[in-house]
Amino acid sequence: MSRDYSEDVMVEQPVIDILGQELTWATANVYDSEVFGAYGTIGRDSQADVLLKHRVLSSLRFLNPGLQESVYEGAFEVLNANDSIKSTEELNHIKYGFIKNGIPVTYKDEDGQLVRNKKLRVIDYDEPENNNFLAVQQFWIQGKSKRMVRPDVVGFVNGIPLVFMELKRPSLKLRAAYEKNLKDYKDVVPRLFQFNAVIILSNGLESKIGSITSKFEHFSDWKRVSEEEEGIVSLDTIVKGVCHKDRLLDLLENFILYDTSKGSIVKLVARNHQFIGVNKAVAHFKNARDQAKKGTITKDQSQRLGVFWHTQGSG
Repeated sequence: MSRDYSEDVMVEQPVIDILGQELTWATANVYDSEVFGAYGTIGRDSQADVLLKHRVLSSLRFLNPGLQESVYEGAFEVLNANDSIKSTEELNHIKYGFIKNGIPVTYKDEDGQLVRNKKLRVIDYDEPENNNFLAVQQFWIQGKSKRMVRPDVVGFVNGIPLVFMELKRPSLKLRAAYEKNLKDYKDVVPRLFQFNAVIILSNGLESKIGSITSKFEHFSDWKRVSEEEEGIVSLDTIVKGVCHKDRLLDLLENFILYDTSKGSIVKLVARNHQFIGVNKAVAHFKNARDQAKKGTITKDQSQRLGVFWHTQGSG
């Protein structure tokens, strides 16, 4: 088939253009060649690696300055550790805890005092630009039985593969991306999905978001970037709505839950209307709280808005 009609030209390249040109992610295509090592193309040591080790270490140093190099190396090993007894879903739950709350490390400081369970920040949620965003096309990975696979686009934040995109040309049904490709990737390279936050499937006409445990029926549309916009199912909308740096980190920190009530792990990612609605409510509350602190609204007004009157010193 002519390359002009391939997924690359029709769907994949537009995604990279949005990420790189509009959302200011760094981008790299490693289809033909990749240099490995600390000064390599994307910062990993081999095709068997799903973490970009040298980007992870660089971010750990930047976000947690002044520690011995062995502490950063130890934190990386905790994040990268694999447990063959646990399922991919269990490991995803564990590693999400590290990504959200920090990696616990124990070490001796310069005075020889033992520091126990200090948590090293993995991501700066308050200042998105303090993080490293990289979208990689044609990311070769060596999986089980040394089989090589090549996801279309993987989005890394500080060297961690948080966003997985499976893209098909418009002539193929979106379900094929889930049933044929995603299931195969999860079987061959489960390590990649230990760190995954969200999965995006698209054929250019339909685009949906879900988690590593979502059935195809539970993948959902992302029709709006803001509430005021008309709902449109498009590749442009879902990429901008989910992968804008601020929104992706907000989604990662505040809109992912794990349900273990039935004995197995179900990972839940907020739907578009939930994400927008909750953030609108929070913004409304903060505005009312700030007005109450300044005395620009009365006690009765603040209570009707759901704001506690005694706000002095509150967060």
